Amino acid sequence: MINDLHSPKKPFRILSIDGGGIRGILPISLLSEIEGHLIADGKQKAIWEHFDLITGTSTGGIIALALALGIPAKEVLEMYVSKAKTIFGNKKSILGRIFYSSHDRVDLEDIIRNLFSSYNKGKDPLVGDCKTDIAIPVYDLNRGQPKVIKSKYHPIFTRDYQIPAYMVALATAAAPTFFDPYSSCYADVTNKKVDFLNNIDGGVFANNPSLGCLIEVQQSFKVNLKDVKMLSIGTGHYRNLDNQQRSNYGLRYWIKKQRLTEVFLQAQAQEVENLISLLKNGIGRSEPDRFTYLRLDSELDEKTRVDLDEIRPEKLNKLASLGKGLWDKNSDSILKDFFS
Repeated sequence: MINDLHSPKKPFRILSIDGGGIRGILPISLLSEIEGHLIADGKQKAIWEHFDLITGTSTGGIIALALALGIPAKEVLEMYVSKAKTIFGNKKSILGRIFYSSHDRVDLEDIIRNLFSSYNKGKDPLVGDCKTDIAIPVYDLNRGQPKVIKSKYHPIFTRDYQIPAYMVALATAAAPTFFDPYSSCYADVTNKKVDFLNNIDGGVFANNPSLGCLIEVQQSFKVNLKDVKMLSIGTGHYRNLDNQQRSNYGLRYWIKKQRLTEVFLQAQAQEVENLISLLKNGIGRSEPDRFTYLRLDSELDEKTRVDLDEIRPEKLNKLASLGKGLWDKNSDSILKDFFS
């Protein structure tokens, strides 16, 4: 959709969801709690109807697309919890992972494709079928550059809206070492074959996509910063501390406990948080709010460690409870700023 009719008198609401593999259970659990409250309160609007644009990276991209296609948050949460073992339960051996990605994509593709098509009369929905605008970061290995898959909210965005939504979900979730780069092709509106090749997880440059989205909205929708309301949800993070002096910072150290992946993803997300804080309140947070921004995330520790491809039910339930905890703690602010 070309969203050139946004009223300057209305706030422009953005929902942003981080990447993080199976830890997507945390944000979708929070969103399911919000959805449940809205239903109980007699409000008929779905999550997507409260936001002008939804952005998400990797697992956040899957959630963003699902919500924008009108799929209830509760159903997305059930998919994550019930299908985790199917998606991640056949991890290759350590030797196999030297040469190949840890997981095959076949089951993930079937699960996402079936979920998306079930809300589109059995047909694969396209990005253009989303009920609200979306922006999904993907890294294009074929061209060696980042890109953001967008719905048609500007006249020059004439390509992405024709891509099947499940392909975008699989592309943004193709985390290096976890899944192979995603390649496929699709037919555009003229029935011409278009290649969609070697795409990997957008988390390599925008695991927290909120800053890029904030800049995009100001330019594409001509929205003043003061009129923006952004809800940004993380997938749980570790405070990666290591104050020991050691001589063995080799490959074994960095691959153990997924340290390298965790540091890259979390450092990027933390810096985005710092920059948005600078935009919102100036240096040292010394100035009044320039726009409405709420960041919700939970800190994880070694005792509650949840790997990106975790399958143990007790760990998945822990993530769900963390999402519920964020709702319990922040429900007043969430409802006042984004669902009133």
